[in-house]
Amino acid sequence: MTMKKWHNISGLRGSAKAALPLPVFDYIDGGAEDELSLHDATRAFDRYDIIPRMLMDVSQVSSQTEIFGRRIEFPVMLAPTGLTRLFHKEAELGVARAATAAGLPYCLSTLGTTTIEDFADAVPGSKLFQIYIFKDRGLTEEFVERARACKYDGLVLTADTLVGGKRERDLANGLSLPPRLTMRGFLGFAAKPRWSLPALFGSKFDFVNVAHRVAAMSAGPTTLQDYVAGQFDRTVTWKDVEWLAGKWGGPLAVKGILHPGDAVTALESGADTVMVSNHGGRQIDTAAAPIDQIAPIADAVGGRMKIICDGGIRRGSHILKALALGADAVSIGRPYLYGLAAAGSTGVSRAIDILRDEFDRCMVLSGATCPDDLNRELVRPHIGA
Repeated sequence: MTMKKWHNISGLRGSAKAALPLPVFDYIDGGAEDELSLHDATRAFDRYDIIPRMLMDVSQVSSQTEIFGRRIEFPVMLAPTGLTRLFHKEAELGVARAATAAGLPYCLSTLGTTTIEDFADAVPGSKLFQIYIFKDRGLTEEFVERARACKYDGLVLTADTLVGGKRERDLANGLSLPPRLTMRGFLGFAAKPRWSLPALFGSKFDFVNVAHRVAAMSAGPTTLQDYVAGQFDRTVTWKDVEWLAGKWGGPLAVKGILHPGDAVTALESGADTVMVSNHGGRQIDTAAAPIDQIAPIADAVGGRMKIICDGGIRRGSHILKALALGADAVSIGRPYLYGLAAAGSTGVSRAIDILRDEFDRCMVLSGATCPDDLNRELVRPHIGA
């Protein structure tokens, strides 16, 4: 299939499903419990109508905007996702090539499969690092210093993973590291030998940025996965965000914010960006759709910080609606992972190109020449929603 035969993100999703073993596809595609938050994050965009303006001069249109102190080509960043090598052998570096070529920021996950240093070498443009405040504060401090040494533009603190969500597709498949599969999961891997044989019998899928701490910090024999799970700290508060902001001293986003009051507290704690997110519907089910919280959060912070809508983006019109309601940019995860699984770096590029073409088209058809033209006059709640 040529790249241009993928006309939308849904098409990339179908190709990813065809390429991956069922347990791995379900890991990308699934959410928590009944997956209500997962599906509503996208359906929620249908609750808003676009009210375009006519006969505006749109002969010159620019999609550029600024986040994390960098001018970017259009208002999209690539979200942090863990264990990216599960989805394609090119892993984070394949995503990085596509993001760099498109002029977009890409955020490396703490639980990625590429080191902070190798990622920095591969991304000459805007690069971010996603971080947790671990029980082992020394590990968090180490990440801050490594990110600083590698000249990352900003940190993204994930706040909504004090405990993992109940992701029932993964439970049904028995997906774990190393794989301990149910019969359903085993059959899923067996059906895709071109992926499964090199993946299961090749090099390990390690959390490469934390692997060195296991032997040094654990009290006894433990697996890498168990060590990481044991590091999530339920005592973390906004005081710890203040501590992190002071240690870092640069652009800092807090990811996982849905309540306007938390956005204000993030600002007061030293963050300059909030990522409005329900973690892709993978944590608490029935959590609010991010798009529904953009306007209340924008009203609460009053332009004093950047707002990124994270979750549910599948169309360029979704980007336009998010910006019109008050976001400065959006963040995508599954769309680029579908592209990566379907065709490596070229698939990621195709996902980006689809969204950019749709967004630019929506800008023109709405009478807007730049993201600053997008405001609440261009959207309304759908009648009957």
